[in-house]
Amino acid sequence: MLGTLNPTQLTTFRASAQAGEFLITAEVAPPKGGNPQHMVEMAATLKGRVHAVNITDGSRAVLRMSSFAASIILQREGIEPICQMACRDRNRIGLQSDLMGAHALGISNILALTGDPVKAGDHPEAKSVFDLESIRLLQLINKLNNGFDSNDKALPDGATDLFVGAAVDPQCRSWSGLQKRFEKKLAAGAEFFQSQMGSDFELYEKFMTQIAAGCNKPILAGIFLLKSAKNARFINKCVPGVTIPEHIIDRLEKAKNPLEEGMKIAAEQVQIAQELCQGVHMMAVKREDLIVPILDMAGVKAVRTV
Repeated sequence: MLGTLNPTQLTTFRASAQAGEFLITAEVAPPKGGNPQHMVEMAATLKGRVHAVNITDGSRAVLRMSSFAASIILQREGIEPICQMACRDRNRIGLQSDLMGAHALGISNILALTGDPVKAGDHPEAKSVFDLESIRLLQLINKLNNGFDSNDKALPDGATDLFVGAAVDPQCRSWSGLQKRFEKKLAAGAEFFQSQMGSDFELYEKFMTQIAAGCNKPILAGIFLLKSAKNARFINKCVPGVTIPEHIIDRLEKAKNPLEEGMKIAAEQVQIAQELCQGVHMMAVKREDLIVPILDMAGVKAVRTV
């Protein structure tokens, strides 16, 4: 019922970001089907240890439950979501409709993404939309937050109040391209940035000191749990723009327990990130239950809630 809705009921992530705290987010995939139980169970393990949980939107162009619907489910469980919203599958009308709905249902955190190409996923014959891309989606959300639609027409039933972020890739091969897109995303209204998975922290440091310095927006380093040397090699082969160094692959190869070694590597990376930026974005595909043990190994304590 409308009387029970509160568009600002879950604000831990936003409040902590604006207070300059070290931020911790984690990624959980929506179900591939109609039963959200496993997603809820994985997200529940993160309660009190992360500021918010990212819900992916057709990541790698693989069919899954709507990120919007999955975010609502988590919110009902008392877990603050960051709803990823990609431009691949919806035009500007559909995107605006979902964004207004997100606001009305109290989903205030949005990650604006362009989206992976359909040919990378499980429905390669599907038609892409890409009416917008991430920068123009950020601009659109900024308009909605100021009470206007994408055609600069006033919204008669009120503005949205969305806390919007963007992706960044410090390991991008084009340094000038990275800088230009980062600056454009800042200008378009991005309030926080989550990075793609990476393991080259010299590049992270270079990005933080040469590009992101003085932006006054939190940057969260992407930390990915590598489960084995085979897993690392698969990522090097199949995930564009990501290179897992050989010394890390060697550690995994020689380890008696590769999964445990992968957790140690992730914990070490969290500790490095604490010295470089304002947060970490944890990714442990199908093993989200290991994120809290990794944070424990890194010495990261429970988060403050509001």
